[in-house]
Amino acid sequence: MPVHLRLAPAREGIRFFDGQSWVKAAPENVTDTIRSTRLGEIGTVEHLMSALAGCEITDLDVLVDGGELPALDGAAQTYVAQIMAAGFESVGSLEVTGPFARVFTHESESSVAVAKGAGHWTYRFVNEARWPFRQEVEFLDIVSAYAAEIAPARTWGFESELPAIKAAGLAQGLSMDQALVLGSDGYVNEARFPDEPTRHKVLDLIGDLYLSGVPIRALSVVAERSGHKLNVEAAAKLAASVSVLR
Repeated sequence: MPVHLRLAPAREGIRFFDGQSWVKAAPENVTDTIRSTRLGEIGTVEHLMSALAGCEITDLDVLVDGGELPALDGAAQTYVAQIMAAGFESVGSLEVTGPFARVFTHESESSVAVAKGAGHWTYRFVNEARWPFRQEVEFLDIVSAYAAEIAPARTWGFESELPAIKAAGLAQGLSMDQALVLGSDGYVNEARFPDEPTRHKVLDLIGDLYLSGVPIRALSVVAERSGHKLNVEAAAKLAASVSVLR
């Protein structure tokens, strides 16, 4: 199904329009977190939200015709390229006070910890049962690293899970160029980074946490094994722990 997407300048934060109604990009408006993040009636918003965070866009209207954001390259670099080509305009100042306490969410062995910081992010991807078993990435300046080191990292899946994913109606628009496939002892197709799966987990985490409205350069984040559900829970706690003034 074709999807049409238009990004337009705005002055009321980040909002999405599905053809019938507007929905603010905020944790309380997330309606589903199974394999992707759905905002209101619009699916797979995390890659665009991640690109907006990485480009430090605070105000934007997102108009979507098709119910779901396009897969593009399976990552966020196409969004970044288009945003950079369009250019930026200052719309005032954004003052963020807090977080007033360390934000921590966890479920079993998965966790997200967020504190006031200067853009130092660490992510640990651990899967003892199958390759790649353990990967870790660290970014000392998340904004400076974003365009070249995070945005190109594609969505991924285990080769053994692909039939079930397709049967569930997911990833219908993705090809082997748009997704990374993990086999039993290595990548089935060519990886853009040796640790591309973990970099994509960071990409998703950035997009989900940016639902809080807090610039990613103002945070210190350590996460392990987290998915969209836990990410959004962390975003909700973060939003409740800060004061944002425009």
